[in-house]
Amino acid sequence: MNVTRHISIDDEHVEKMKPYVEKHHGNFGAAIREMINRAGKYSPRMNSSAIDISLFNWMLTEIDDRLVPDDILDELIDPGQINSIAKLEDYLNRRFSELEWHIYLTLKSDNDVFPSNILMEVGGEPLKIKFVARLLSHFLVKNSLEKAPLQIISIVNFNECIKVELARSDKKDSISSLVNFFGGMDEAMKVIKNRPDFWKSLINRHLSSNYNMVTIHRNYFEDMLASNTLSGEVMIENLAKKPIREIPLKEMLLLIKDVYETSRVADRVEIDKESLTLYHNYRSKDAIEKLKKSLISLLDANGHLYDAKLMANMIYLTHRPDVGMKINEIVENLKTSSSNVDQELVMFMAFLKGLKDMPDIPLSLSALGRRIGKSLMKEYEKENDIKKWNLETFQKALELVDSRLHRESEWKLDGNNLLYTVKKCNIATEGNKFDTSVCHTARETFKGAMNYAMGNEAELEIKHLLTHGDKFCEVVIRIP
Repeated sequence: MNVTRHISIDDEHVEKMKPYVEKHHGNFGAAIREMINRAGKYSPRMNSSAIDISLFNWMLTEIDDRLVPDDILDELIDPGQINSIAKLEDYLNRRFSELEWHIYLTLKSDNDVFPSNILMEVGGEPLKIKFVARLLSHFLVKNSLEKAPLQIISIVNFNECIKVELARSDKKDSISSLVNFFGGMDEAMKVIKNRPDFWKSLINRHLSSNYNMVTIHRNYFEDMLASNTLSGEVMIENLAKKPIREIPLKEMLLLIKDVYETSRVADRVEIDKESLTLYHNYRSKDAIEKLKKSLISLLDANGHLYDAKLMANMIYLTHRPDVGMKINEIVENLKTSSSNVDQELVMFMAFLKGLKDMPDIPLSLSALGRRIGKSLMKEYEKENDIKKWNLETFQKALELVDSRLHRESEWKLDGNNLLYTVKKCNIATEGNKFDTSVCHTARETFKGAMNYAMGNEAELEIKHLLTHGDKFCEVVIRIP
């Protein structure tokens, strides 16, 4: 039943009704009905949503870094009713005025309908303005994705004012910016709610051990059980979402810090340009040595060679770009060479000759040797059309290398065992002087060649080494 009444309204209230009248195209009756409905919806007498201010502030604090679910966002700000930046600004200012939040909001854009730049400014009480900035940024990003995605570029947060800048971007970066700036705890809370018993148990164990627990990937743990060198590649590739070789060094160092600190493998990891310092509290020398090799191996897989020094409760790693660049140069030349390995071996030996009088043997030289050995075998394999490696083909390849290096060696094949003896090594010996670093790198070249050719099918037993004071080097390669 419709009841008609004549009423008088003063100018002040007519002014407040204008947005509703305009929305309903001059229909005062429809405008008044909406105002009455809204008043009922937000009136404490008509519902039980009114809460104490201290409780309300606590709730705002608890949902910090959380995004409002999309369906609730649509109820708060109906995208079907908002088709311009000006209308959005007007609607929200009116809405927060009704709620008596004492907030002012301004939106500046280069285009009212399809903006490519927006500057938002929200002023008022700190807890409320942060929530409003998060809510409005969510609305702008979410409702721009299909036509002209907006990305959050920057946020400036003063005590009673927040400024947010958005600019045109692509869909992926727009969503990422919203999560990075306002939804940092969203994924974590969803995961915890999906498996609360698991996470409560894990958190309790970390607390009870004072964070002395280590949490690692299953494959990482399997490597440890198998006594392999731990590398952490799986966890880092999962985080980066790309192969480890494609990760830039700067990003790689940050990922190592994240993985090693979060898993508690290390107490703390510090980055200084391209250097890395890992702090730990391990007591076993073997464990520390293995951790050092793990880091060297991980960075080597990323294409960068590092030297490591052990100091009190820390491992210090320094980048060796000179070695890394030389490796890359040699490898690239090996790939493009149409002849045999002569030129590449000359380059390799010239480089080794530059490693004189080094007090320690950097682990980077081990990686250098292994990678060169692998590359040499690849080139030999291609030039000689090797389909499958065995002890005989491997012997022929190394005989060729030794002949080019004027290294005196001897091979004896006995069934599944191959005895390799180096009687004189000209590259490591100059006159009466023996160079340990060069010898070590050359030996690692042999290991790299063997691992490429024979893989897990061969076992290596070292019988004699010049570095141990023996008069010759001798190893046995066995096929189990």
